[in-house]
Amino acid sequence: MCFTSPFPDVVIPDLEVFDYLFGDISPADLERVALVDAKTCRETTYRELIDGIEAFAAKLSSLGIGVGDVVGLLSPNSTDFAVAFHGILRAGATATPVNALSTAEEIARQLGDSRATMVITVAALRDRAEAAAAAVGLPASKVILLDGEALRPQSSGRRAVDPRFRPETHLAVLPYSSGTTGLPKGVMLTHRNLVANAAQVQPLKILGADDVIIAVLPFFHIYGLSVLLTAALVARAKLVIMPSFDLEAFLAAIQDHRCTRAFIVPPLALALANHPVVTSYDLSSLGVIVCGAAPLDAELNRTVNARLGVTVLQGFGMSELSGVGHGMPVDGGRDSLGVVAQPDSCGWTLPNAVSKIVSPETGVEIAVPDRGRSAAGELCFSGPNVMVGYLGNAEATADTIDADGFLHTGDLACVDETGCVYIIDRLKELIKYKGYQVAPAELEALLLTHPGIADAAVVGVNDPKFGEEIPKAFVVPKPSVHLSAAEVMEFVARNVAPYKKIRDVQFIETIPKSPAGKILRKALRER
Repeated sequence: MCFTSPFPDVVIPDLEVFDYLFGDISPADLERVALVDAKTCRETTYRELIDGIEAFAAKLSSLGIGVGDVVGLLSPNSTDFAVAFHGILRAGATATPVNALSTAEEIARQLGDSRATMVITVAALRDRAEAAAAAVGLPASKVILLDGEALRPQSSGRRAVDPRFRPETHLAVLPYSSGTTGLPKGVMLTHRNLVANAAQVQPLKILGADDVIIAVLPFFHIYGLSVLLTAALVARAKLVIMPSFDLEAFLAAIQDHRCTRAFIVPPLALALANHPVVTSYDLSSLGVIVCGAAPLDAELNRTVNARLGVTVLQGFGMSELSGVGHGMPVDGGRDSLGVVAQPDSCGWTLPNAVSKIVSPETGVEIAVPDRGRSAAGELCFSGPNVMVGYLGNAEATADTIDADGFLHTGDLACVDETGCVYIIDRLKELIKYKGYQVAPAELEALLLTHPGIADAAVVGVNDPKFGEEIPKAFVVPKPSVHLSAAEVMEFVARNVAPYKKIRDVQFIETIPKSPAGKILRKALRER
């Protein structure tokens, strides 16, 4: 049984991203501050941002870059990144943002797969970028420095030539999926995809012109790209940009710039809940925290809320959904919908979209219950923000988007009677023990309630003694806490059904995670 959004449909203009963001900007908004460098405090107004994008696009056009070209963008977060990203789109080219932590081999794989014709990077990453470019046959002259003179916009008033393309079919961006469950794949997102998703999140009213947002999410990742570099700019908010994450710098930026909104991932929520340094900073300006990229358990949500006195909201999204598929309104639904989202939910289906949950075994749709939560199944989504497909991979596309246009997320979820969705775990990460399905995220949430555990991850490992896959916990104890494996296993056993018990424990210093905060389970299995 499909379920729709509780929000009315929104108008999705037939515009390219640049025109949607800035085409109707008011004279007053032109003078608003759009971007602030958290380190230098250098401010960029919306007028300066638009002029910079236009000049950047004009420069790219003069270098022969336009419709049909793919441009790699390898850089940490910065004002220049924002200008470059939107400049690439404004020139009619397609941007493929690259993780700044990638190796030369990983960069080369993305450049080769996307058939990039130019790479834009910064001086600190030049050697890696040139090595990657050489590996795919691009000359060093096609590696351009963002912080050099070749591309830096020199004069305001330069305007890009309007490229000719159809927003619903022209690729704006090629983000690459995380690759934690296989080789990364290029996700084809059109201008319409990005415009649609920015329009779809507006009824949530999380972003407004008076908001100051701490921009710590990596811009190369779809979460940062869609929420910060697109939706926040439509709202005329102010972004305080951090080039990389450091907890004290993050807290200081919120304090010094009086940030009102923070978009984060679960590892940062964990730090906000537990780290002693948090109380050394004045975070009273912060009203709302939105957590995404991975499930946030209810207890951690409550702890952050209690410690900081902020509203903690969750959302669900992925690259294949142009960023966001489900979310909560700023009031949690209390006044806007007449219901309150539970702390372990990721909210409701966005406007103009439809969701369904299907049995992973039979493919049969699972009904929305009259009350309580449904049985668990795979979450599927259909809407204008669904990707075109995977670049050059028709088979993977067909495996992901079914004949009815529903994208199969690969996430195990359930739904309650209001249509609110709860993410349980990744389907491929479920542990099969004695025929039962064990969700690692459920056990991880439980482990994090232990007073002596700072962080934890659970994976399935093959054990000769049991002759099958067993749940194994990797545990990071809190400082000065001495835990034994037996204590951890006994704690879990007291709180779960017998088949969910942890059968092995390994203590480690840190849990390996992707920049988006997802646990790198493959790395743990290989330990």
